[in-house]
Amino acid sequence: MVQFLLDYGLFLAKAVTVVAAVAAIVALSVGLSRKGPAAGGLRIEKLNDKYRDLRQQLRHALLSKAERKKELKQEKKQRKLEEHAHGTDARRRVYVLEFKGDIRATAVPALREEISAILGVASKTDEVVLCLENFGGAVHEHGLAASQLKRLRDRSIPLTAIVDKGAASGGYLMACVANRIIAAPFAVIGSIGVIAQVPNFHRLLEARGVDFEQITAGRYKRTVTMFGENTDADRAKLREELEEVHTLFKQVVTTYRPDLDIEAVATGEHWYGSRALELKLVDALETSDDYLQRATESADVFRLTFRARPTLQQRVLSAMRAGADEAAAWVSQRDLNGRFP
Repeated sequence: MVQFLLDYGLFLAKAVTVVAAVAAIVALSVGLSRKGPAAGGLRIEKLNDKYRDLRQQLRHALLSKAERKKELKQEKKQRKLEEHAHGTDARRRVYVLEFKGDIRATAVPALREEISAILGVASKTDEVVLCLENFGGAVHEHGLAASQLKRLRDRSIPLTAIVDKGAASGGYLMACVANRIIAAPFAVIGSIGVIAQVPNFHRLLEARGVDFEQITAGRYKRTVTMFGENTDADRAKLREELEEVHTLFKQVVTTYRPDLDIEAVATGEHWYGSRALELKLVDALETSDDYLQRATESADVFRLTFRARPTLQQRVLSAMRAGADEAAAWVSQRDLNGRFP
């Protein structure tokens, strides 16, 4: 009897495993077959419509039935006028980009595609608005981001950078390329400096009898290291390299904002928006919400967002996560139904 129960339990476990595997395959297939924003490409949203819809929702809730009917007629007439103006290209266009930075500036590939799209259609009477949130990171990555923005300047397309939270270090390197920089009063601005931080485990390894061997060809192939013994000469060379990068940083800022007292602001310090305005690090104080909403009164405002097409591995992982979430929800619901019939 005991053996029978063991055999039956093993058979049941195998059956459950097979059913779970089949369910996982089905869920994965369904997930991979779904189409939507994850497919990648350029997404375009007209902010004029967004702001108008928000106003209408609130206004309609406040009006009486008769007033609402009259309002709808006026809105219909106004929309026809806007469509006619858009058809004759009478209104200028504002293209809005959003860049949220990290240490490796991983949003640069998307920025590259968005700017390439704009350069194919924008004219000198249009404007590009960059909503920037970036507190800096790797030099070469943020240098490339600034170079992408320079493509707009080179084509004489007006570029406005708006900072609601912060544009510091590599973030300010990007912002200074713009024709105008606008910041919220408490946005963090500046930090025109360079830093390198390297932990050193040499004494820890030495205390435990561990030797670290590093062989290089070239006097300065490696200076300060994490595991070897660092010398004053190593530190001096690294400091020299940092000073060189700092000099390049200051040159870029001076090129685009020649009225700055660069030596006064290139100390590595940061300031809030109000003080940054006094130092001429920014040109005006305002939030992106106010700026863009006002722009819709005289221009067609479009927000562009590029998403790269996910790789097969990313799609598989996404489908597996979705399948796991659905399975967990099903099990949870079944458990609740069992407890509370």
